[in-house]
Amino acid sequence: MDLNEADTAAVADGGLRPRPKRADAQRNVVALVDAAKSVFAKAGVDAPAKEITDLAGVGVGTLYRHFPKRSDLVAAVLEKEIDACVDLADELRNSHHPAAALREWVQRYTEFVGAKRGLASALHSGDPAFDALADHFANRLEPAVASLLAAGADDLRADVGATELLHAVALLCQRVPGRELDYNQRLAGVFVDGLYRRPEGVAE
Repeated sequence: MDLNEADTAAVADGGLRPRPKRADAQRNVVALVDAAKSVFAKAGVDAPAKEITDLAGVGVGTLYRHFPKRSDLVAAVLEKEIDACVDLADELRNSHHPAAALREWVQRYTEFVGAKRGLASALHSGDPAFDALADHFANRLEPAVASLLAAGADDLRADVGATELLHAVALLCQRVPGRELDYNQRLAGVFVDGLYRRPEGVAE
């Protein structure tokens, strides 16, 4: 197999590593994912491609070069959002009282889940583009939430872990006809308050 100069530079340890994206290509990917995040929040995952590319400042061809299928773009948006939620958990845990950190994180996570119209059905579509997201979610997000719970463990119920909290919030984020996202956030706040133990002598 003949290698061009760029490919030759990528050969190391006896194998051919994937060539890194050029700086301009990487900027385009970031712009497209950020634009898709914004557009999906307003118009859902089936929004026209041109709406995304116009916001990103690139052509439709650039979109399909990096994300051949819509599901590839949806998966990229979700992965970035999961990573942002992980970073937020770390930030709040280090800067807030444990109870305040947990409440603030749940409010922000509710915004993340509740604002993504059409993502739930997309994720359950069976598209292989989403196969890795479940592991990414479990390996990144669940430990971050577990760390928030561990920080306030002395005041929290012991029978609700990170997985249960994430499942409960996801259920509370389902759209209610005639209600906006702040309604879901209020319900999520009530749920978080219920995680805290009542003082001794107060009836459950």
